[in-house]
Amino acid sequence: MAKTTDTHSPEPHAADSHDMIRVHGARENNLKDVTIEIPKRRLTVFTGVSGSGKSSLVFDTIAAESQRLINETYSAFVQGFMPNLARPEVDVLDGLTTAITVDQQRMGGDPRSTVGTATDANAMLRILFSRLGEPHIGGPGAFAFNVPSVKASGAITVERGNQKAEKATFSRTGGMCPNCEGRGKVSDIDLTQLYDDSKSLAEGAFTIPGWKSDNVWTVGVYAESGFLDPDKPIRDFSEQELKDFLYREPTKVKVNGVNLTYEGVIPKIQKSFLSKDKEAMQPHIRAFVERAVTFTDCPACGGTRLAEAARSSRIDGLNIGEACAMEIRDLARWIRTLDEPSVAPLLAKLQHTLDSFEEIGLGYLSLDRASGTLSGGEAQRVKMIRHLGSSLTDVTYVFDEPTIGLHPHDIQRMNDLLLRLRDKGNTVLVVEHKPEAIAIADHVVDLGPGAGSGGGTVCFEGTIEGLRASGTVTGRHLDDRATLKDTLRTPKGTLEIRGATANNLQDVDVDVPLGVLCVVTGVAGSGKSSLVHGSIPTAEGVVCVDQSPIRGSRRSNPATYTGLLEPIRKAFAKANGVKPALFSANSEGACPTCNGAGVIYTDLAIMQSVATTCEDCEGKRFQAAVLEYRLGGRDISEVLGMSVTEAERFFAEGEARTPAAHKILARLADVGLGYLTLGQPLTTLSGGERQRLKLAVHMADQGGVYVLDEPTTGLHLADVDHLLGLLDRLVDSGKSVIVIEHHQAVMAHADWIIDLGPGAGHDGGKIVFEGTPAELVAARSTLTGEHLARYIGD
Repeated sequence: MAKTTDTHSPEPHAADSHDMIRVHGARENNLKDVTIEIPKRRLTVFTGVSGSGKSSLVFDTIAAESQRLINETYSAFVQGFMPNLARPEVDVLDGLTTAITVDQQRMGGDPRSTVGTATDANAMLRILFSRLGEPHIGGPGAFAFNVPSVKASGAITVERGNQKAEKATFSRTGGMCPNCEGRGKVSDIDLTQLYDDSKSLAEGAFTIPGWKSDNVWTVGVYAESGFLDPDKPIRDFSEQELKDFLYREPTKVKVNGVNLTYEGVIPKIQKSFLSKDKEAMQPHIRAFVERAVTFTDCPACGGTRLAEAARSSRIDGLNIGEACAMEIRDLARWIRTLDEPSVAPLLAKLQHTLDSFEEIGLGYLSLDRASGTLSGGEAQRVKMIRHLGSSLTDVTYVFDEPTIGLHPHDIQRMNDLLLRLRDKGNTVLVVEHKPEAIAIADHVVDLGPGAGSGGGTVCFEGTIEGLRASGTVTGRHLDDRATLKDTLRTPKGTLEIRGATANNLQDVDVDVPLGVLCVVTGVAGSGKSSLVHGSIPTAEGVVCVDQSPIRGSRRSNPATYTGLLEPIRKAFAKANGVKPALFSANSEGACPTCNGAGVIYTDLAIMQSVATTCEDCEGKRFQAAVLEYRLGGRDISEVLGMSVTEAERFFAEGEARTPAAHKILARLADVGLGYLTLGQPLTTLSGGERQRLKLAVHMADQGGVYVLDEPTTGLHLADVDHLLGLLDRLVDSGKSVIVIEHHQAVMAHADWIIDLGPGAGHDGGKIVFEGTPAELVAARSTLTGEHLARYIGD
């Protein structure tokens, strides 16, 4: 070996000086000239109230610029196929590394998108069955439920030498079930929701919204068509009459001298209701569609989505549909039993992917689970799968609240994964609210002090101990612990659930108390959502606020989404004696130059699009003539520029007094969104803000039972108390509130707890505890009981 003669310690290498990510002058969204240095190869947690600017700094500035710089390394041709990313509003960004973003965005809602297709596990299974399956039916496409079988024959002309037509045939074997087109479900219409068969048409048998007996265009055409007896109860129709009534093809008939088109009820309903976007329907129409349309497993494929040939090919007695329907942990055990040297690399890769599911706490899922049905937390963890076991180092991993949807028991496992990524030499940036996740940070950045325009500054940088002593909102609330209530409400009745078997529920019988705050809890995958959403009847009076995303473009804002703009437009129109449509930036009042967008977008092909403020309306979105009209001394653009709190005062009294608008604004303030601007695009809202916006809308529904799915998602510790106060007000006003939740503060505040478990998937689906929080803590018989007792310091 060569000897070392230099006894002096070497000078630090220049490459070792780049140990910080430096951000100077960040102004994205509500950030106020933020300057910060983030240590590399450490775990940094970003905290702050919802809307304080955490995502703007981490995702919209650091991660976005990293992705943009990587995209610029490709040729112009390749960049043409990539999303065009604008440079964030920031003066200097230095020391960036490749960023891998794992966000809360829901995965594809198409029923053909499954856990298996999203993680490439299905692709590997298809190759495996195409090589080892008996009988052999074709390549991997023959096992793909997204690939239809195709056959074609005809004449083609080949341009070579003497051109002449040749007969050719073509066929491709796909795995798609032709009956359900790879969706696994077929829609069916519940006839009992369309009409009362004990009545005749003349007696008003139809129960479809808007179908009144005196309406000639709907009911009248059936009564006067001549195909049916309008005075005979529908249950007494002959076979031919019932066929004409339900399914007859469009036929011209004359009713009272007017030519009209007669069509069976089923196709008419499908055209008038089912072909439209459900989210865009009026609430009572949407409720009807949800009641009338049922989805059942496809009878041809049994819900597997696969054609008969794909189901016939087996390995060790198992076909690919059965393999995808197994819980992933069981499938992993089955894959281990396969010993086939010819596909050894494929089996090793598939084994690693399936083991990663179990490691991350998702072993209870199945590969055929539609990705659109995953909760926000499950979707985020599924996206993490491909990064586990990666050999990459010096990468920046960016996580958006990775503990969402996790039971306290599972949070430790997530913490271990984050620390493992860091210990491999990666920079880990986490936006988080849970104290258990903040506790593992090497470095903490607290943004605030408030939300919206009241946030966007760095309140604290340093260690956990420093944060506790800092006096910031996060520091003051970090060690908050809810206490058990002294007095509990008495139930006013019960909602009986008997024999529930949805998904993994094992014939569950439970009485859900009404008139109280009832919390349904349990580890992720234990059957909480199956019990609540699958077993509680969605009848009139049940208001469900789930985690489905809000749909909306950059033209949508809180005022349009909540219906607030309608009374505001009418108030402006009445005060000025003009049409309400003038006060809509999407209608007659829009600036003609920018079409009411306020900005003009210039597409620069491979470069990012440039948005410039419209010179004519100066970004106000309305025609100059419209801004001449005023209400209470303000024009419409000034009103849309108000915060919810300011607008609530504005519409409460004086000339601008508008009770309808004030009522909606009060609900927005109730859910803690007083800082939002009325005209702020929905695309700029955080996940927690969107869910609370949805809650504010549903609070207007005249429901007796409210079902909330993890309402603490995206909520800061300081806001949880506000939410508990809101839930108390709902219950005290005579409502029944059922909450699916993992947050111990909500559990401690409950009047009644239903705990499911004991595990996830086929290890769950049972009621392991029913009773008061105090009884749960005293018994400590379940995982939830142990963690709740530890939380309250018992």
